[in-house]
Amino acid sequence: MTSDLWTFALRLYTEPGVEHACLRLQEAGADVCLLLTACWLGRRGATFDASRLDALNKVCEPWQEQVVKPLRELRQNWRTQAQDDQALAGLREQIKALEMDAERKLLARLEGATDGWAEGGLEQVQPWLLGICPGLEGADRDALDLLRVAALAL
Repeated sequence: MTSDLWTFALRLYTEPGVEHACLRLQEAGADVCLLLTACWLGRRGATFDASRLDALNKVCEPWQEQVVKPLRELRQNWRTQAQDDQALAGLREQIKALEMDAERKLLARLEGATDGWAEGGLEQVQPWLLGICPGLEGADRDALDLLRVAALAL
C-alpha cells in the first residue's frame, strides 16, 4: 500500500465506480477529500474517534470554503459558455488545474494533521467512513460501501 495520502487518493479515485460514488456523496454534503482521507486512515489501521475527526474538519473546512469551493463554482459556472468559447474553455481548464492543486494541498494538510496517529491495527475503513458521513441511507450507503470495498482492494 502507498504511504502518502495523495498517491493513495489518486489510485483509489480511479478504481471502478469510486469517482461516481464520491460525487454522489459530495452531492449529499460529504467532502471528497475527507472521504479519501478516511479510506487512507482506515487502511493504515488508524483508530477512528470523534476528536480525530474534529481535528481533520478544522483543517479541511476553511480550505474547502475559502479555496476549493470558489474555484469549483467558477469552473462549473463556465461549463455552458465554454462549450462555444475556446478562450473560456482554456481558462476553465486552468481553473480545473488550480482546483486539483488546491485539493492536493488540502490532502497534504490532512496528512500532516494525522502525523503521529497510531497505525497498523485492524482495518478501520468502515468506522472512518461512517464517522465522516453519519446518517446516510439508501443509495448513499451503497456509495460508502463501494468506497470501503475499493479501498480495501488497493
